[in-house]
Amino acid sequence: MAKPAIRYVCQTCGAAYPKWAGKCDACGEWNTLAEDIPEARPGPGGKGPSASKANTRKLEFVGLEGTAAPPPRLVTGIAELDRVLGGGLVPSSAVLVGGDPGIGKSTLLLQAAAALARAGRRVIYISGEESVDQVRLRARRLGLSDARLDLASAINVRDIAATLEAAKDTALVVIDSIQTMWLDSIDSAPGTVSQVRSCSFELIRLAKHGNFAVVLVGHVTKEGALAGPRVLEHMVDAVLYFEGERGHQFRILRGNKNRFGATDEIGVFEMTDMGLAEVANPSALFLAERRGNISGSAVFAGVEGTRPVLVEIQALLAPNAGGGARRSVIGWDSGRLSMLLAVLETRCGIRLQGHDVYLNVAGGLRVGEPAADLAVAAALASAVSDKPTHPGTVYFGEVGLSGEIRQVSQAEARLKEAGKLGFDTVCLPRRVAGGAARLTAPEGIRLAEIGHLTDLVSEFLVESNAST
Repeated sequence: MAKPAIRYVCQTCGAAYPKWAGKCDACGEWNTLAEDIPEARPGPGGKGPSASKANTRKLEFVGLEGTAAPPPRLVTGIAELDRVLGGGLVPSSAVLVGGDPGIGKSTLLLQAAAALARAGRRVIYISGEESVDQVRLRARRLGLSDARLDLASAINVRDIAATLEAAKDTALVVIDSIQTMWLDSIDSAPGTVSQVRSCSFELIRLAKHGNFAVVLVGHVTKEGALAGPRVLEHMVDAVLYFEGERGHQFRILRGNKNRFGATDEIGVFEMTDMGLAEVANPSALFLAERRGNISGSAVFAGVEGTRPVLVEIQALLAPNAGGGARRSVIGWDSGRLSMLLAVLETRCGIRLQGHDVYLNVAGGLRVGEPAADLAVAAALASAVSDKPTHPGTVYFGEVGLSGEIRQVSQAEARLKEAGKLGFDTVCLPRRVAGGAARLTAPEGIRLAEIGHLTDLVSEFLVESNAST
């Protein structure tokens, strides 16, 4: 029998090479190649490369017509988590949860597992990073010691598989974390690409066969992406990211992939002494510390998944003593800020070469939709003119390269959220003939429609020049 060829696999992106190198050409990372021995794979029939055709069977095809009942849901009792999952966990599904170290992944999953256990469900929590006593200490601190949870500390997937196959009526299995799991048939260390891929496949197979939901906790790289092979994200049914700063009280749980619900849905939590507390009205919390009489501030009416959220956009201009101007962004795309600054200079005549520009989305939320362009432009125009925006105004709209303001989706949901929080004016794109249907503004809300960015900028610069 031929000896299997040794290859070297990048532990960041999964690229394979015939010999070791200091740098991975695929992802550009240094010192990430590790030795990996490919597994011997049998043929399609299970008897080597030339398997017998007797073991094969033909596929049965069906048409697109027909109905199917929606999948049953396992409600965790944590409304913000259930929202991101699309209504709760689905039996036989696999969920991957990632986030920075210490962000609260284990705390959230322990709270969810304890809530299900208190509801009479059998929940198994397996930790590969902490001992049983360490998990018990966290449970005692969170007030969860009375939950009838099956707890174990293990990393051997064969032992875990034998235990799960014998367990009856299991509703949920939590694996914390997948990078610590080890399969003895793979000749590599835990956390390598081969181990993560093979261990995940085995645990997902057990979940499908045992009709229970499995939640895998994953580590992230220094860039914030999930560590391990990208195929891991394709294997699972849902991928959730836990965002936020460790020194900040807010945590954002975002769904990047969900086969049973909407993507980009968010759940908002607040870190307290008793664990993670749900935030039912994140808009009010994000705006709680806002001061309406400060220049460089504008309120953006955004939509995360199906939830409208109001957040404060803050801009600050500082004189540049010399050298290249600095552009610093927190919570928004830096490339989009550069584009918007170019539009403001070219189309609106605002000169910013001699200033450093700092932009921040208050509250720790990361905004990714282009609808925030108009709110960012309002904050920048307010900072340039040193004139505050109207405290009762919110903004949303996409800005094109020619300075035109473009329509965005779910405008009515944004208007309703603004009216609910007491705002009286909404600055939004001008509706064009034959375009979107007429908007119905909530009572007490005035619609200020603008078609070009100069219409917005002129309101700040004209009044600022008149006052000087």
